[in-house]
Amino acid sequence: MESLTKRDQKFIWHPLTQHKTHPEMLGISRASGVYLYDEDGKSYIDGISSWYTAVYGHCNPYIISRVCAQMHQLDQVVFSGFTHEPAVALSETLIPMLPENQERLFFSDNGSTAVEVAVKMALQYHFNQGKPKKVLLAFEEGFHGDTFGAMSVSGLSVYNGPFEDFSLEVKRIPVPLEENPSKILQQLEGILNASEVAAFVYEPLVQGAAAMKTHNRSGLEAVLKYLKNKEILLIADEVMTGFGKTGTCFASEQMQTKPDMMCLSKALTAGLLPMAITSCTGEIFEAFYEDEVSKGFFHGHTYTANPLACTAALAGLELYKSDKIQLGIRRIEQGHRKFLDSIEGHPKIRASRQCGVIMALDLDIQTDRYGNIRDRLMAFFMERGVFLRPLGNTVYLMPPYVIEPEELNILYDNIELLLDTL
Repeated sequence: MESLTKRDQKFIWHPLTQHKTHPEMLGISRASGVYLYDEDGKSYIDGISSWYTAVYGHCNPYIISRVCAQMHQLDQVVFSGFTHEPAVALSETLIPMLPENQERLFFSDNGSTAVEVAVKMALQYHFNQGKPKKVLLAFEEGFHGDTFGAMSVSGLSVYNGPFEDFSLEVKRIPVPLEENPSKILQQLEGILNASEVAAFVYEPLVQGAAAMKTHNRSGLEAVLKYLKNKEILLIADEVMTGFGKTGTCFASEQMQTKPDMMCLSKALTAGLLPMAITSCTGEIFEAFYEDEVSKGFFHGHTYTANPLACTAALAGLELYKSDKIQLGIRRIEQGHRKFLDSIEGHPKIRASRQCGVIMALDLDIQTDRYGNIRDRLMAFFMERGVFLRPLGNTVYLMPPYVIEPEELNILYDNIELLLDTL
């Protein structure tokens, strides 16, 4: 039989891929714990939890057993006009874990749709009150998804270029890098004086696709507090940062000013099934709670609150709260700190940073985000049995919480080998 790589080339169009220059895809046949296995049996340590999703390890037996049992009970049902135990139980479990002002959950399919829902909610919130506001605010270099609303508030031209003329109106501000971001606050004042801003969409503390760019926590707090005082709705995109990545369950917990809405996905279902949630305050929900049908929120997906995905999320949250997983998170944080200390001052490192289980190194080399050097960096790691996916010249780690110390050391050793051979 032909290899997966050859069969794949016949019909499939892959995401984020220029097929003319990158025609071949590696065939992955199975996964277990922190390992991916290709069709030849070679193993790779998944150092980024498969885009920050499989945080409890691949094919986690506890999650699989729970979902398998649910498959025999209820697989799928329309969520308009019906409800079911997995969705209700998930809401009862998740709401107490969110900032205390979050009171309602709206289900969708993925990170992009979670943001899309939040943007639509924010725009309709003002519309329903007879005070339409059409302008959105976002950080430079943010990434919030590929659907049109989520893409509009994203600031990476490689994604947005052909579609910029079709986007929502968005004003952008720099990420706060200092405790007192006076220039950003002055810029905000000018924007708010000239535009009716509906909401601010932001990744709290860490911008994932922007090569793990981190915020100054006090500076971010100043921005959020200023906007809250101006009655601008705050939308925290925690699709990447949520469920333990930044040292707390949600990055928003580390801020005094809480968001009005939160966008959740990725690790929500532990990488097993697609699902997303947009949470909001009771005040936002009340703006849609009217006798007038047209003031309701007419947005829905076929697989909204799929019972299997809800069950996967419930099982994942149980694991997240366990001592084993919390110890794993602390172990990764400590390992990152120790490793960064050991390579401090290395001539091939331009900058380094850590936030919780997220660790990133900017290499002192010039390369485009999807350039040849970036591809060579990835190939270097894959040849050595390590799956890392550099963002331009940034190498980052976000391993599963179940990774063992010796496996974590393999990741560090290969990064150090790269630094010494550049």
